[in-house]
Amino acid sequence: MRAEDVRKQLTTPIGAPAYPAGGAYRFVDREYLNITYRTDPEAMRAVVPEPLTVGDPLVTFEVMKMPDVSGLGAFTESGLVLTVEHEGEPAAYLHSMYVDNLGSIVSGREIGAFPKKFGSARLHLDVDTLVGTLDYRSLRVATATMGYKHRRLDEADALAEITRPTYALKLLPGYDRKPRICELVRSQITDITIKGAWTGPARLQLFDHVMAPLSDLPVLEIVSANHILCDLTLGRYSLVHDYLNPDDKSGDSA
Repeated sequence: MRAEDVRKQLTTPIGAPAYPAGGAYRFVDREYLNITYRTDPEAMRAVVPEPLTVGDPLVTFEVMKMPDVSGLGAFTESGLVLTVEHEGEPAAYLHSMYVDNLGSIVSGREIGAFPKKFGSARLHLDVDTLVGTLDYRSLRVATATMGYKHRRLDEADALAEITRPTYALKLLPGYDRKPRICELVRSQITDITIKGAWTGPARLQLFDHVMAPLSDLPVLEIVSANHILCDLTLGRYSLVHDYLNPDDKSGDSA
């Protein structure tokens, strides 16, 4: 393989890449269960990186069922999203994500800055209850329940939930195990169509697990819950803060 051909490759293994090259990922009939709760403010501040700040310590446990994703197929994902601020702007910070689709994990970490690792999530209807679960290996680490379609959620509120500016850490070590990339990056979903949105009563249980420590941000009070069905395209990440070169804000990390 010629050097110029190597430079055209996006990922490995050559000839059978972990995810396909191409444009932005398109999601059709992406289904969310989002439960937002108030947690311990000190526990939340301990995991939110500067220059992001914590106001009201709100955490969203989300389960996303994705039956039609361009290039990646079908899978369900779950994790925690923290409500933060950056320079006075309300935003979301991706704290942890769990999924059992290798292409989603590898592309999410290499192209973007999604904090993904292996886990098994499920979103299903149990008669009159929408149920979201997350297992790490053989153990349950989260169970979320919401009354099914109790009340319509205003489309503007649904859009506000999904299209918040979103921050994440892009971390990549060099061969000496020291950071080669250490960045705070920002993205925002703008290409979205809401197909349905509902709210209702909800409950959330988080169970202790050393490798999936969601319960380190304990549930103190359920604030809101929603169930959203939509089509969307992921936005690109851009560099906000380079921890290795804090005065350099040029460039685009994805």
